[in-house]
Amino acid sequence: MANTLKDLPQIQSLLALPSLQDVVKHSSHTETVTALRLIISKLRGAILAGEPCDFPDFTSAHFAADVLEEIESARRPALRPVINATGIIIHTNLGRARMAPSAITAMQSAGANATNLELDLETGKRGSRHDHVQDLICELTGAQAAVVVNNCAAAVLLSLIATASGRTVVASRGELIEIGGSFRLPDVIAQSGATLREVGATNKTRVSDYEEAIDPQTAVLLKSHTSNFKIIGFTSSPKREDLAKLAAKREVILIEDLGSGVLVDLSPYGLDDEPVVSDILDAGVDLVMFSGDKLLGGPQAGIIAGKRELIARLKAHPLMRAVRVDKLSLAALEATLRLYRAPYDPMTEIPVLNMLSQPKGIVENRAQGLSLALEGIGLTDVKVEQTIAHVGAGSVPEQDLVSFAVTLRIAHLTPDALTAALRQSTPPVISRIEKDRVVLDMRTVSNNEVTSIVHALDAISAR
Repeated sequence: MANTLKDLPQIQSLLALPSLQDVVKHSSHTETVTALRLIISKLRGAILAGEPCDFPDFTSAHFAADVLEEIESARRPALRPVINATGIIIHTNLGRARMAPSAITAMQSAGANATNLELDLETGKRGSRHDHVQDLICELTGAQAAVVVNNCAAAVLLSLIATASGRTVVASRGELIEIGGSFRLPDVIAQSGATLREVGATNKTRVSDYEEAIDPQTAVLLKSHTSNFKIIGFTSSPKREDLAKLAAKREVILIEDLGSGVLVDLSPYGLDDEPVVSDILDAGVDLVMFSGDKLLGGPQAGIIAGKRELIARLKAHPLMRAVRVDKLSLAALEATLRLYRAPYDPMTEIPVLNMLSQPKGIVENRAQGLSLALEGIGLTDVKVEQTIAHVGAGSVPEQDLVSFAVTLRIAHLTPDALTAALRQSTPPVISRIEKDRVVLDMRTVSNNEVTSIVHALDAISAR
C-alpha cells in the first residue's frame, strides 16, 4: 500500500529512537531536528506530487547516517570556493577579481594579528588608516593625494556629498549610467543632496553644452566612463582636457567616475576602451574614482585619487566613517598595488591581468589537456572549440577575448542537468550552455583546477 501523509512519523518519535539519540550526541538537538524536518519535508513533497515514495527504515543505522549527512551539509560554509569555467574573467556573481597570493597572505596576517591600522609607530600616537596605501596610489597614478573607501559606489556618493551637496552637478545625458543592482547615477546624485543638470543628447554632448549649463549654483562637472555599454554611430563627447580647461576657467570641480580602473595600458591585449587612471589625472581631472576589485585585481574597494585639497575635504567629511575601508581590504589592496612596481610584472602576478593577457595558445593547450583527461575517464562526446571570453563586471563592453573551451555532452543528462550536477560538485564547477552543449571555458580556469573538473565529471558520469 502506498505511503500517505498520515504515515509520516512525528519528529519527537524519531528523536526518541536510539540511533537518533546517538546523532544528537554527535551534533546537537537543534541540528538534528532541522535535518529531520528537511527529510520529512522531502517525503511530504513527494507524496503531494503523486510520486512513488518508499519510506526509509527510520530505526536503521542507514537512516541515522542520512540525518548526519544532512547535518554535515548544513554545516558547510555558505560562501564557498568555486571553479569559474564561464569565460567571464571578472564575474560579479562569482566574487569578481581573484586576488594574488601575496594579497591573500597579507589579509591572513592582518586578520591573525594586531596591526598598526590607526597607530603611528614612530610617535606612538593615533594614526590614520588612510596613510597605508595613499603613497602607493599616488606613485602609480600621479595623484597629489588619495583615499580608499569600501566600494566605488561609496566613493561616488562621498565625493558628491563633500563637493556638491546643496548645489548643482552637470552631467551628460549619455553618461547617466546604471550598473548592477539598479545603482543609477541620477539617484546617487539625488542622495548626495545635489541637483542634477542634464546636458547634451544621448549620443552627442559638446563642451558648449557644459559651459551653457554652468551658473553660480554649479559645483561639479561630472564625467562617467560608460564601462558597461557602448553607443555607436553618430556620437561625440568632449575631451577630458577640454572639460578640465572649462572647469578651471569657471572655478568648478571636474570629477570622473571611472567605475572600473586600470593602472597599466591594456591596448596591447586588444582592450582599447579602458582609460589608464594616470592619463585621466594628467588630462586635468580633479578627482577620479575607481574600483579595487575589477581590472585593478584587488579586493573590493573604492579608490578616490586627485587634488590634495579635495581629498582632504573627503577625509574630513562625517560620511567617511560610514564608508571607511577595513583592515583586511587595506592589507590586500596594499599587497596588490605593490605588484605594479618593479621588480614585479602585474600582467603575470595579478590573476585578472594574467587571464586577460594570456596567449590563446596557452589557453588552447589547457583545453586540449582537459579534453584528453575526460576521454581518459570514458567520456566520448568531448570537443575542443574556439570560443569568446569576456572581461565582465561592466568593463570594456563589446570587446571579446579569443578563448578555447571544452564542450561536452553526457548521454543520460540534459545540458541543464549536467550544469546543475557540476554546481553540486566539490568544489562546484560553474559552466555555461551553448548550442545544447555544456561549455567549460579555459581562459578562466587555472591549471591546478583542471584535475578537480575531471574528478567532478568522472563522478557525475558514473551515476
